[in-house]
Amino acid sequence: MNRNVEQWHVGKNAVSSERGVVAAQNWMAAAAGADAMAKGGNAIDAAVACAFALNVVEPWMCGMGGSGYAVIWLAQEKRATVIDFQGVLPNSIELSDYPLDPEVPESIMGFPGVVDQANVIGYRSITIPGAVSGLSLAQKHFGRLSFDRILSSAITLADRGLPVDWYATLQIALESEDLLKFTTSASTYLPAGAPPKPEQYLALGNLAKTLKYLSDNGPDEFYSGRIAELLAKDLQAGGSRITAEDLSGYSAKIIDPLVGEHRESVLYTAGKTSGGSRLHDSLEYVAKHLDLDEPFGAHTYEVYAKALNQAFRAHKNRLGRVDRVGCTSHMSVVDSDGNMVALTYTLLNRFGSKVMLPSTGMIMNNAASYFDPRPGFPATMAGGKRINSSNMCPTICVKDNEALFSIGASGANHIVPCTMQIAGFLLDYNFSLEKALNLPRIDASGRDAICVDPDVGENILEKLGNIFNIEAAQNLVFPKLYACPSAVYRDVKTSQTFGCSDKSNPAAGAVAEAEFTIEKTAIASSFSPRA
Repeated sequence: MNRNVEQWHVGKNAVSSERGVVAAQNWMAAAAGADAMAKGGNAIDAAVACAFALNVVEPWMCGMGGSGYAVIWLAQEKRATVIDFQGVLPNSIELSDYPLDPEVPESIMGFPGVVDQANVIGYRSITIPGAVSGLSLAQKHFGRLSFDRILSSAITLADRGLPVDWYATLQIALESEDLLKFTTSASTYLPAGAPPKPEQYLALGNLAKTLKYLSDNGPDEFYSGRIAELLAKDLQAGGSRITAEDLSGYSAKIIDPLVGEHRESVLYTAGKTSGGSRLHDSLEYVAKHLDLDEPFGAHTYEVYAKALNQAFRAHKNRLGRVDRVGCTSHMSVVDSDGNMVALTYTLLNRFGSKVMLPSTGMIMNNAASYFDPRPGFPATMAGGKRINSSNMCPTICVKDNEALFSIGASGANHIVPCTMQIAGFLLDYNFSLEKALNLPRIDASGRDAICVDPDVGENILEKLGNIFNIEAAQNLVFPKLYACPSAVYRDVKTSQTFGCSDKSNPAAGAVAEAEFTIEKTAIASSFSPRA
């Protein structure tokens, strides 16, 4: 592990506003969400606008070809609800398409490897994507704006193309070997056969046309109209078993949240198939064992580590495995009325299946790897089966029927430890959002060792080392060992809102409610040095 590779300190300042705030893994997408609120939309409109904009500015993490969850707090109704838009296997899927190969490494979910990694890379790794159904369902039921206004900023960004800075170059370079296997992916993201140099914009094929068509004709076109026809044609040409009938049969679901309590507050998460059970289990342990008379420090991290280890071991016993890696995007939104959204969605791996569909310009997920290629197991692949386990943990905290904060993260099995600690910093110690997002964290997930950011200080490192096997590793841009959080907070006394995002992600940021203009989204780093 890298204990002292980088010798500077970085941090992010929280953005504050008397109106609404959007926090996301890309500040340009956050600006698109903030624009939706400036046009009269609420937090739900802003979250959906932000999510669609991420198709353009963070295509390696999420997009219309992905799936996920949204937790929504409706301030006027004083209730929380969840949109489940997880992916589904095609009805005609065959286990014979995924013959086991002992020479191939296990999949990211710990299942045996298959020939040519067909469940991880390429057309047969793709599940029916739920993103457009889920996002449009949330906006239709709970938003204020029309769908075309929601998509306007994403279309503006797509017309310009992917802004390439050094961070985008890194993300593309990490997957360049597999992107080269697919013609449209390679020609788009590796135009000269290599990762693009920063300070340019990449045209994203037919993505802008797809967004415009959805804007003009509505989201149903994605599953039963012209877009669905193009999707089915491209998918089947590449060897996928997804049909037009599979697409038309898909629907996102409105479900009840999973509910927990901590420090006289209620935490709503995305249901039993999310990371919510581990979050609630770990906070329950913290409530019983954290001595608040002790100052914040070694005792805090010790209790948090033990809480997380216990929760992850219980999860492994329930499920039989722990999901280990994946690339995801999270956004949190609050508006001036006190509505909140915590939305997490994903392509699963970085660039998902690595397939960009030529007719639509969409990067597709590789969520078939959520399922077991062997017969006779609970997670065995079967036609029409929905993803039923995830690390995603979008969370909204409510106190006295007022939404207090929204929090979530990307980072696979690092998500729950990150979300739990930030929730603990806010509820156990009443720290500000800015302090909570900038504090060093640990990562504990039931392994033999815990990972510790050495920024905790030598004294805490020594004390934790007397209790646990520790791996001291800095919170770097890459590898991402402590997840990538984005959060918003609302002071219920003053109605002032705050937003902040991961300090070590140079693209992440928060934006207060304001109109969107393309001039405000030039290529730039959002690192903020701290003394």
